[in-house]
Amino acid sequence: MINIRLNVNNEDYQVEVAPYHTLRDVLRDKLGFIDVKNGCNEGECGSCTVLVDGKPVTSCLMLAAQAQGKRITTARGLATDGKLHPLQEKFIDCGAVQCGYCTPGMLMVAKALLDKNPNPTEEEVRAAISGNICRCTGYQQIVEAIMAAAAEMNK
Repeated sequence: MINIRLNVNNEDYQVEVAPYHTLRDVLRDKLGFIDVKNGCNEGECGSCTVLVDGKPVTSCLMLAAQAQGKRITTARGLATDGKLHPLQEKFIDCGAVQCGYCTPGMLMVAKALLDKNPNPTEEEVRAAISGNICRCTGYQQIVEAIMAAAAEMNK
């Protein structure tokens, strides 16, 4: 076992992990971030996506020890001072949340996209979310929510 320090949603944590523990396992099982979903364990579904230093990462493929010294953001970390992020608000408003399983990963790739490109086209949004599987919405509501959030954030 090794001791590592993680910064998650702007809070520091010290946790003991085995060298083979994934970031997803540590975030979800050891630190209680249940917004990091456990999907395919193969990096295919995107449900465990978090931001690591602002970049989307499938946390089931990253070792927890690799995240030491990096800034990790989960979907929970998007809200500030009890107020939802515009992406979270628009996901609700546009009906982009159905079963909710893909939602945290979708939010994280959308956040990374809008940080890099605050005014994306629909094609750019679809490309950004292409690594995330949703079995409920058909993706249209998710695309609409991201486009609406971009418009609101650009006011």
